[in-house]
Amino acid sequence: QVQLVESGGGLVQAGGSLRLSCAASERTTSTFAMGWFRQAPGKEREFVAAISRSGSQIYYTDSVKGRFTISRDNAKNTVYLQMNSLKPEDTAAYYCAAGTVVTVRETEYRNWGQGTQVTVSS
Repeated sequence: QVQLVESGGGLVQAGGSLRLSCAASERTTSTFAMGWFRQAPGKEREFVAAISRSGSQIYYTDSVKGRFTISRDNAKNTVYLQMNSLKPEDTAAYYCAAGTVVTVRETEYRNWGQGTQVTVSS
Protein backbone atom coordinates (compact mmCIF):
# COMPACT_ATOMS: atom_id res chain seq x y z
CA GLN A 1 0.00 0.00 0.00
CA VAL A 2 1.42 3.32 -1.05
CA GLN A 3 1.50 5.84 1.75
CA LEU A 4 1.17 9.54 1.03
CA VAL A 5 1.88 12.28 3.55
CA GLU A 6 0.96 15.90 2.89
CA SER A 7 2.61 18.87 4.54
CA GLY A 8 2.95 22.61 4.12
CA GLY A 9 -0.52 23.74 5.05
CA GLY A 10 -1.17 26.61 7.40
CA LEU A 11 -2.77 29.99 7.93
CA VAL A 12 -2.02 32.71 5.39
CA GLN A 13 -3.50 36.07 4.49
CA ALA A 14 -5.31 36.61 1.24
CA GLY A 15 -2.81 37.22 -1.54
CA GLY A 16 -0.17 35.11 0.14
CA SER A 17 1.46 31.86 -0.93
CA LEU A 18 1.94 28.34 0.35
CA ARG A 19 3.66 25.29 -1.07
CA LEU A 20 2.15 21.93 -0.27
CA SER A 21 4.23 18.79 -0.45
CA CYS A 22 3.13 15.18 -0.81
CA ALA A 23 5.78 12.63 0.11
CA ALA A 24 5.29 9.06 -1.04
CA SER A 25 6.53 5.93 0.66
CA GLU A 26 7.93 4.52 -2.55
CA ARG A 27 8.46 5.33 -6.18
CA THR A 28 5.00 6.69 -6.53
CA THR A 29 5.59 9.82 -8.50
CA SER A 30 7.28 8.04 -11.39
CA THR A 31 4.87 5.11 -11.33
CA PHE A 32 1.54 6.83 -10.78
CA ALA A 33 -0.32 9.88 -11.85
CA MET A 34 -0.73 12.27 -8.94
CA GLY A 35 -3.54 14.58 -8.06
CA TRP A 36 -4.46 17.23 -5.52
CA PHE A 37 -7.99 17.55 -4.23
CA ARG A 38 -9.54 19.77 -1.57
CA GLN A 39 -12.55 19.73 0.69
CA ALA A 40 -14.00 22.80 2.33
CA PRO A 41 -16.28 22.52 5.39
CA GLY A 42 -19.75 21.42 4.38
CA LYS A 43 -18.75 20.79 0.79
CA GLU A 44 -17.80 17.79 -1.27
CA ARG A 45 -14.20 17.07 -2.11
CA GLU A 46 -13.20 18.62 -5.42
CA PHE A 47 -10.42 18.27 -7.94
CA VAL A 48 -7.64 20.88 -7.88
CA ALA A 49 -4.76 19.69 -10.06
CA ALA A 50 -3.19 16.57 -11.53
CA ILE A 51 0.06 15.58 -13.20
CA SER A 52 0.83 12.52 -15.29
CA ARG A 53 3.70 10.13 -14.64
CA SER A 54 5.80 11.73 -17.32
CA GLY A 55 4.74 15.25 -16.45
CA SER A 56 3.59 15.83 -20.01
CA GLN A 57 -0.03 16.19 -18.96
CA ILE A 58 -1.16 18.65 -16.30
CA TYR A 59 -4.70 19.65 -15.46
CA TYR A 60 -6.13 22.34 -13.21
CA THR A 61 -9.60 23.24 -12.14
CA ASP A 62 -10.59 26.60 -13.59
CA SER A 63 -10.65 28.41 -10.27
CA VAL A 64 -6.92 27.87 -9.66
CA LYS A 65 -5.52 28.27 -13.17
CA GLY A 66 -2.78 30.89 -13.23
CA ARG A 67 -2.42 30.78 -9.44
CA PHE A 68 -1.51 27.17 -8.59
CA THR A 69 1.26 25.04 -10.05
CA ILE A 70 1.62 21.29 -9.67
CA SER A 71 5.04 19.70 -10.06
CA ARG A 72 6.91 16.64 -8.98
CA ASP A 73 10.42 15.55 -8.06
CA ASN A 74 10.79 11.87 -8.84
CA ALA A 75 14.13 11.62 -7.11
CA LYS A 76 12.47 12.69 -3.87
CA ASN A 77 9.19 10.83 -4.48
CA THR A 78 7.43 14.09 -3.82
CA VAL A 79 4.71 16.07 -5.54
CA TYR A 80 4.20 19.76 -4.90
CA LEU A 81 1.38 22.24 -5.18
CA GLN A 82 2.59 25.83 -5.28
CA MET A 83 -0.30 28.11 -4.39
CA ASN A 84 -0.01 31.82 -5.07
CA SER A 85 -2.48 34.70 -4.80
CA LEU A 86 -4.49 32.72 -2.30
CA LYS A 87 -8.11 33.64 -1.69
CA PRO A 88 -10.40 32.94 1.27
CA GLU A 89 -12.34 30.54 -0.95
CA ASP A 90 -9.22 28.39 -1.23
CA THR A 91 -9.64 27.49 2.44
CA ALA A 92 -9.96 23.71 2.66
CA ALA A 93 -8.27 20.49 3.63
CA TYR A 94 -5.97 19.54 0.75
CA TYR A 95 -5.35 15.91 -0.15
CA CYS A 96 -2.91 14.32 -2.52
CA ALA A 97 -3.74 11.09 -4.30
CA ALA A 98 -2.08 8.52 -6.55
CA GLY A 99 -3.70 6.76 -9.46
CA THR A 100 -2.94 4.84 -12.61
CA VAL A 101 -4.16 7.50 -15.00
CA VAL A 102 -4.08 11.28 -14.87
CA THR A 103 -7.65 12.41 -14.49
CA VAL A 104 -9.90 14.87 -12.73
CA ARG A 105 -12.11 12.03 -11.52
CA GLU A 106 -11.71 11.35 -7.82
CA THR A 107 -12.79 7.73 -8.14
CA GLU A 108 -9.76 6.91 -10.33
CA TYR A 109 -7.34 7.59 -7.49
CA ARG A 110 -6.71 4.61 -5.23
CA ASN A 111 -4.28 5.94 -2.65
CA TRP A 112 -4.87 9.02 -0.54
CA GLY A 113 -3.03 11.04 2.06
CA GLN A 114 -4.54 12.27 5.31
CA GLY A 115 -4.72 15.87 4.20
CA THR A 116 -3.26 19.19 5.26
CA GLN A 117 -5.32 22.22 6.24
CA VAL A 118 -5.04 25.49 4.35
CA THR A 119 -6.76 28.52 5.83
CA VAL A 120 -6.77 31.84 4.00
CA SER A 121 -7.87 34.87 6.00
CA SER A 122 -9.38 37.94 4.39
